[in-house]
Order: sequence, then structure tokens, then C-alpha cells
Amino acid sequence: MSEKKGSWFSRLFRSKKEEQVEKVDEVIEAPVETVEPVVAEEKATSEASLAAVESAISVNTAALSESETLDIAPNQPHHHETIAEIEAEEIFEAVAENVVAQSVETGETVLTSAPEAAQTIADTEEKIAETIEAAHVEEIAHTVEETIKAPEAVLQEKPKTGFFKRLKERLGKTRDGITAGLADLFIGKKFIDNDILEELETRLLMADVGVEVTQKLIANITAEVSRKNLSNVDELLAALNKEMVEILKPVEKPLVVDNTEHSPYVILMVGVNGVGKTTTIGKLAKKFQSEGKSVMLAAGDTFRAAAVEQLKVWGERNNIPVVAQKEGADPASVMFDAMESAKARKVDILIADTAGRLHTQAGLMQELAKIHRVMGRVDESAPHEVMLVVDASTGQNALNQATQFNEIVKLSGITFTKLDGTAKGGIIFAIADKLNVPVRFIGVGEAIDDLRPFEAESFVSAIVGQASDHA
Repeated sequence: MSEKKGSWFSRLFRSKKEEQVEKVDEVIEAPVETVEPVVAEEKATSEASLAAVESAISVNTAALSESETLDIAPNQPHHHETIAEIEAEEIFEAVAENVVAQSVETGETVLTSAPEAAQTIADTEEKIAETIEAAHVEEIAHTVEETIKAPEAVLQEKPKTGFFKRLKERLGKTRDGITAGLADLFIGKKFIDNDILEELETRLLMADVGVEVTQKLIANITAEVSRKNLSNVDELLAALNKEMVEILKPVEKPLVVDNTEHSPYVILMVGVNGVGKTTTIGKLAKKFQSEGKSVMLAAGDTFRAAAVEQLKVWGERNNIPVVAQKEGADPASVMFDAMESAKARKVDILIADTAGRLHTQAGLMQELAKIHRVMGRVDESAPHEVMLVVDASTGQNALNQATQFNEIVKLSGITFTKLDGTAKGGIIFAIADKLNVPVRFIGVGEAIDDLRPFEAESFVSAIVGQASDHA
């Protein structure tokens, strides 16, 4: 009985143990069945983590870019490091939240992939650190680059070249024609001889200084040589400088606008075709306007279609009124209307353009005389300035132009243009010596500032200089 009882208990106990073993086996075998899901979930977890990291990095990189636009004090060297630490913490939190979310969704299966998830987080941390470091290095490089480039901006803000230096550069062709290589003629010589004086005479003639002026200059220099006052090239150039200034000094008379007696002050511009009258008018208008004068322009060149439009462009550019009529209109009528309008508006200065005409065209020259008379009917003293514009590159022909225009309408001033592109700048001496008409302005370039009041000493120094300038 006891054996049966014992057997029954043993069988009962054995069955309980077998049930427990089977349950344990079921528990043990369960992970085997979930191996593949774990791997899939692990991959999904990794991809989701990386996606979250990339998103966080993108957001914080944008934040870094925005932070570059802020004003950062130079005494805060660790500002970017603090931002980087905050960003790293935000990214780590995002990764941790993502892992927790995956844990909730996958349950126990995540327990199996926990080491891999930890490794993923570690790898992610390393990538985050590298990304932040790269962004930090890039920002530092960008800052350094800006710091290096900053002085360039300062260097670009150089003061404008002085006018005398520009004048010297622009008159280089005339200067070289007169004095270049002159010092070589003194090699092996202890005094100035006839060969040197003849060479200087030839160069002055080639620069269109004119026969009469050249003979006068050479005669005065020869007298200095005979008195043994000159012995080298520098002394020769100094004497030439002095003689040239004496010729130009009497015509150094700047234009002075007097509105106390004349309002408007009328300037009549004359000259042949292509000398730059209209451009000179525009520059003069801008100059007077910058001096606080009110200006009006009269488009008296009614024969050339583009002339009126060109003058209107200058007027619109400087907000200056322009009086004009249709193409082919009577220039004298345009001048009359312009003077009446200028008086009504109480304008300070009226600058009148005229058609280009050759000094040999008798009919057109008489028309110019008519314009002069019509202006006198409105104001007996008008025009108050008759300014001839001369292209210096035309050489001796410019002297003929000035002579003819001076006979038709008495010239009160001359402006020489295009001196920067010619070696014939010596024509100023020939015209000044023969006509004694004041030289008002000289043009040595296309910029507005390149039209300057004439100064005899500066002009002569620019075309003669010293021997060292031509070595």
C-alpha cells in the first residue's frame, strides 16, 4: 500500500516536474522562434535611430547657421562649445526616446537586441561628435576667412589719386615726346652744345608747340647757356619749365560766374564736330550744380538728331531742365526760348549747345553770329562767355579753328579736350601765344573730375618734369 502510495506521489510529482520542464522549454524555445523578428526589429531600430539622429543633426546644423548671423562678442571664445554641448544632449535625448519607443512596440524582443542598440547609440554618439566638431571647425574657418578678408575691404578704400599725379600720367605722351631720352644726349659732354639745343627744338616742334613759340623758347635757353647758367639736363629742363610757364601764365584765368550782374549767366559753347562739346557741357553743368548753382541747358544743335537726345540724357542724369525743339528747328529760336525760360525760372546759369561746324564753312559760321545777336536782344550783355572747345589731338589745325571762331564771335575762353590721348599737347602754347584767349579748362579723361580748371604751373610740370622722370 505504501509502495502504491509512493508510486502515486512519485508519478504525481513527476508529472508536475514534467509540466514545469515543458513550460521552461517553452520559455527557452520562445526566443528561438523570435530570432528573425528580433533581427528585423533591430534593423528597424537602427534605421529609425539613425533617421532621428540625421534629423536632429539637420535641425541643429540649421540652428548653427542661424547663430552665425548673430552679433557675438569677441570676448566669448567658448560660446560655440556651449551650443555644441546643448545640441549633443538634445540629440542623445532624441535617440533615447526613439529606443524607448521601440522597446514599447517590440516588447521582450528588444531585450535580445539591447547590446546592438547600445552599440548603435555609441556609434551615433561618435557620428554626432564628429558632425558637431566638423561644423565647429567649418564655422571657425569661416570666421577666420572673414577675419582675413576684412583688411582687404579696408585696403580697397584708398584715397583717390591726386589730380596732379593723374595729370602727369595722362600727359605722358606729350611729356615723352619732349623730354624722353634727353639725358642720353649729355653722355660724354660737360656742357650744353648746339646738338642738344637742336634736338630740343625738334622735339618741341613735333609736340605742336608751334614755330614761333619754339624759336622764342630756344632763343631764351641759348642765352642762358651762353651765360653758363646751364650745364646739365636738369638745369636745362628747369629753364625750359620756367620759359613755358611765362607763356601760359597770362591765359591762366579761371571762369568766374557772376550772378550779381548777370542772371542768368549765359555760356555759349562753340566748336567743330567731334571735339566733345556736348560732353563738356554735361561736365560743366554737373560742376556748377555741385557748387550750388541752378543750371539750364539749351539744345541748339538741331541738325544732328542724336545731339538733342544726348543733351537730354545729361539733363535727366543730373536733374537739369533742357530746352529743346524739333529736329531742324532754327537754333536762334531755341536760344531765344531758352533765355526767356531761364529768366522766368530765375536760373543762375544757362549753357547753350550749338551745332558743330567747320571753321571753313562760311554759311554756318554766319549762323553762329546770328545766334550771338539773338541772345543780345534778350540780354544786351549776353552771351557772357563764348567758350571754344578744342580737340588737342588736332594739333596745328586747332590753331586755325581758334583763329576763325575768334573772328566771327569774340572768344572769351577755350577748353582743351582729349589731352590724355595725344602727343600734341603743345598746341596750348601756340594758341595762347597767338590769341591770348584765357584757357578755362583742360580735359584729360572721360570722368567728370577729369575736366579741371587750367593751371599753368601744374600743366608745364606735368609735361616737362625732371630728368629723373624720363630715365
